[in-house]
Amino acid sequence: MSETTFTFRVDDSLKNEFASAAKINDRSGAQLLRDFMRSYVQQQDYNFWFHQQVSQGLNSANAGKSIPNEVVEAEFESMRQASLRKLKETD
Repeated sequence: MSETTFTFRVDDSLKNEFASAAKINDRSGAQLLRDFMRSYVQQQDYNFWFHQQVSQGLNSANAGKSIPNEVVEAEFESMRQASLRKLKETD
């Protein structure tokens, strides 16, 4: 993997506080910034995926492709009852 330099401006006091906090945690500022950048990119990947899932759900609902609430409630009630029966069997 090739590396590049990332340069930006920041207040002296923030830089000094950040460097001190990093040192306390036995990390360099560069290590922490790389970690933050990786985390931020991963979060954006998740946000993109989540947005797609919501859009698909909304499109399905708008197209009338949905399951009525009564059907969902009945299915989960059946699952709850089955779980309760299993719990009683283990007693």
